[in-house]
Amino acid sequence: MNPLPEHIRRALGDGRVIPAHPLALTANRTLDERRQRAMARYYLASGAGGLAVGVHTTQFAIRDPAVGLFRPVLELAAEVMDERGGPDCVRIAGAIGPTAQAVAEAELAMDLGYHAVLLSLAALHDADDDALIAHCQAVADAAPVVGFYLQPSVGGRLLGYEFWRRFCEIEQVIAIKIAPFNRYQTIDVLRALAASGRAQEIALYTGNDDNIVLDLLTRHVFEGVELHFAGGLLGHWAVWTQKAVQLLQQCQSIRAHDTPLTQDVLTRAVEVTDSNAAFFDAANGFAGCIAGIHEVLRRQGLLEGIWCLEKEEVLSPGQSAEIDRVYAAYPHLNDDAFVEAHRDEWLS
Repeated sequence: MNPLPEHIRRALGDGRVIPAHPLALTANRTLDERRQRAMARYYLASGAGGLAVGVHTTQFAIRDPAVGLFRPVLELAAEVMDERGGPDCVRIAGAIGPTAQAVAEAELAMDLGYHAVLLSLAALHDADDDALIAHCQAVADAAPVVGFYLQPSVGGRLLGYEFWRRFCEIEQVIAIKIAPFNRYQTIDVLRALAASGRAQEIALYTGNDDNIVLDLLTRHVFEGVELHFAGGLLGHWAVWTQKAVQLLQQCQSIRAHDTPLTQDVLTRAVEVTDSNAAFFDAANGFAGCIAGIHEVLRRQGLLEGIWCLEKEEVLSPGQSAEIDRVYAAYPHLNDDAFVEAHRDEWLS
């Protein structure tokens, strides 16, 4: 068992911006190491408190033996975090697949200096709760675990209250990323954590890209137990990251000081969700979600192109125009000037 260092537990509990790290490819769909490093440098320079690597935004196909990029991508990010991340930089690696694969990925992550794994259960689509809990326990024996409620529309599965109640009892569970894009399913997880008695031990991170600001602002109370989202582990925060850091700080301050919500804050919530709809291609069932993130990074000069490992993963018709629209509508949300000022150094 690899226990989580106490200072990392505190960092998670305090709340961090943790971008879900994309994959930089050349036109030949090989790893662009220079730009892969540059993205990690950008996130850390923006104030991100950690990185999530080898997750959905990184593209699960990096694990394909014909691709062989899972270990190299984790190693590159670890090198940058060693150089620029600081002692409290939270290092999270993705773990997917059947139990043997997920355990092997967790063991590799620990060998490479990561603190925890974000555990996707998408591969166990037909497993019952007993099988799911046994799977999670096996991975937790190898590494601290961040639970992951991945929205079904991009390959996740439904996970009910009873599953999450039992999941919270696993000792090595240290956080949960809640990302079903669904209020009812989000409440299932929150209720389960409140009932588990571990609300002070398990950090909550929003992955609900359709509800980021309100997740971060809201005090959730179930049977007298108060919960809040400490931070976000988000594909959306892989772009415009400097402004995301400022947004999290604002939300934390409002919640800590019980500041009355203003219309400006509620308007900002809608602006962020509208931006996400363009980036993640909500109009087309999220078909262009990874390509959309790539397109913003390409416009900023951090990526050369928007190539994905799967050739069919491209922008949907009209998605580029939607990104144009939100750029024009919400110029205060982008960090283009910050990227322009530092990009050459990150790419060096």
